[in-house]
Amino acid sequence: MGMPIADRLEKQETLREWLCWQLSQTERTIRELKAQQTEELQRQEAARRELSWKVLPSRAPEGHPTLHRGNCPDAARMPSLLNRDEARMAFDQFPELDMHNVCAPWGSLGIDKPPARPGRSRAPKRGSGAGPGGDGL
Repeated sequence: MGMPIADRLEKQETLREWLCWQLSQTERTIRELKAQQTEELQRQEAARRELSWKVLPSRAPEGHPTLHRGNCPDAARMPSLLNRDEARMAFDQFPELDMHNVCAPWGSLGIDKPPARPGRSRAPKRGSGAGPGGDGL
């Protein structure tokens, strides 16, 4: 006749408990893998930005566009990234292209730091006390 109903029921309940445990383990593994995947994608994007450049248009009509490193916070509003060849081409085609002094894109392009342009004034550094009248106010 087979196994008594009580024994069959007990086996099925044990199986259900094990399957629930297995499901929770699988769900935990899936969460961990998704978190690892997100971290990896963020690392890849950061590396891509570090190896890219951006050209920002001038804010002033008489100004020149400025070349930035792809990860420069000052260039965050520009969505498109240039690869090394495109950045060099922009630099070659537009000799008046400025290079951002903070993110220093020339180093990653393997070119010398461009000389300061005549007639360009530099803003005083913060906290230098160079306000009106020289008193820092």
